[in-house]
Amino acid sequence: MLSQISCFVKRRKHLDTGSEPPRDTIEINQMPHTVRAASTGDIPRLIDLLLSDAEERHVIDPILWKMAADAPAQIEKALTFALTSEQQPFRQIWQVLKHDGAINGVIHSMLLPVPPIYAGRQGDPGLILPDSTVAPGASEGMINALVAAAERALMDAGATIFLSTYVTSEPWHDVFRDRGYDPLTLYLSRTDLGDAGRPSAVRLATEADVPGIVARAAENKRILFEIDPFWERHPDADTRFTGWMNRSLTLRDRDMMVMGSPENLNGYVIAQPASRLHFPPAHDITGTGVIDDYYHPDLADPTVLANGGEGATTLLRAAEAAFADRGMGAAFVVCPARWLSKIEMLEAAGYETAMVWSIKQ
Repeated sequence: MLSQISCFVKRRKHLDTGSEPPRDTIEINQMPHTVRAASTGDIPRLIDLLLSDAEERHVIDPILWKMAADAPAQIEKALTFALTSEQQPFRQIWQVLKHDGAINGVIHSMLLPVPPIYAGRQGDPGLILPDSTVAPGASEGMINALVAAAERALMDAGATIFLSTYVTSEPWHDVFRDRGYDPLTLYLSRTDLGDAGRPSAVRLATEADVPGIVARAAENKRILFEIDPFWERHPDADTRFTGWMNRSLTLRDRDMMVMGSPENLNGYVIAQPASRLHFPPAHDITGTGVIDDYYHPDLADPTVLANGGEGATTLLRAAEAAFADRGMGAAFVVCPARWLSKIEMLEAAGYETAMVWSIKQ
């Protein structure tokens, strides 16, 4: 942990002249730092910062955070789209911090669409993404200035809840903690998937299994809500999830697997490909699979693991085998930070926390 620095922060709004993006000037230890919206002219410097940031993750785990062969081009493509396209799938915000005429930091945030199975009464949360970084030697005060600016921008965009994400226990963790963020979701990973094949107790799902999957998923969502009201179910959650499960059966990029008969389904797991939401553009995600839709009654008590987690672990091994069959080398499992029994089972199966999402309400 970095020790807290003593700083005097003073903000003053500047009027937009039309030639420059809106900005805040922040004085830390009497040194002015300007935080403003990013522009296309910043892209060359941002490529350098984001590439260095991605390489740090790659050193931590070269399989999970594999670098794309054309990482600089992928970063440039993502930035250009974000800063110029009028057809954005969601609202995203890039901001930069300048000091002595040089860009020393960048922060990336977005309005995160609420999945249709959740109520989302407070609207789309604002999410600060992992491709946010500062230059080597930058102070914790610079990080704090960037996070404060991102929160203001997200609030202006309509967010009332803020989420943050970080990969390692770096100064960003300290800043988020000190600004009132608490862990919400852990992303645990494993890169030794083996070649044991799918356990015989697990089979591929069929249409006949969808009602059982939906019933078990409802149990899963009930536990999620008990853990944190953030995960309040939408009134039509079961109907919507049924439609999504039927569609998922037709998708060739994932494996849906279950235990038990359709009339007495014991659990389910979906092994699906990684998405860009969790991985910045510098990383090659083709070798990583994600496990999110996953439940077994061994996990019904979020504080105590039942039966040593045998059934839940069997489903997990089936998902790993599915990833291995597809040539993937890493698995990423989504787990609420306070689902202690699930964390215990995952850690016993060889998983370690690779990324943390936190919440500020």
